[in-house]
Amino acid sequence: MHYASRPALEKLNMKKILYILFAIAVLWFVFLRDNQVSLGPGVFAPNPPKQIKIRSPKIISFKGYSITPLRKFSIKAKILSKRNYSFGRGSDLSPVDLALGWGKMSDESILDFIDISQSSRWYRWKTNNFPIPRKEIETNSANMHLIPSNKSVETLIKRSREGDIIELVGKLVKVKAKDGWHWTSSLTRDDTGNQACELIWVEIFKIHKI
Repeated sequence: MHYASRPALEKLNMKKILYILFAIAVLWFVFLRDNQVSLGPGVFAPNPPKQIKIRSPKIISFKGYSITPLRKFSIKAKILSKRNYSFGRGSDLSPVDLALGWGKMSDESILDFIDISQSSRWYRWKTNNFPIPRKEIETNSANMHLIPSNKSVETLIKRSREGDIIELVGKLVKVKAKDGWHWTSSLTRDDTGNQACELIWVEIFKIHKI
């Protein structure tokens, strides 16, 4: 019986590690890199979101939740980041968060200086060199929890990609479960931090081809 020497085993293991790292790099290039949309410099979504007060809201029963519309809402914006959620409270209702940017936050020449990420239903950004004032970053971007009103809307939301220019129409809402759990949308443009995200009942969702 023959045994491989320790150096030979270490060399073999190193080859396996390098092969795995190479395979991961290839998968990233094929599946993730191509999943991002680049439009180049320019403001592709110049206008802020629109909100209109609802005078006599009608409660929507959906997936065991009571949904109360608070404002009519519409926006055209650039997807800065996208995150899918399949676990955690509310993920059955809102399976996708989009971090959206408008105004100068829809311009890739500005976004190149800003690192953007999402986790735990939060949107975070950081920069070492502010390309625009902090307040403009904060008021021209937001994390939005999307509640698809039907399967076709849900399919389009899941088909969207980082970098896309999208347009959605719906309502900012308050959600309540039978056990008392609740989730309420922000209604202002200048808040930050906890409870600053929009919770949107999405009735129309479009992906613009530029």
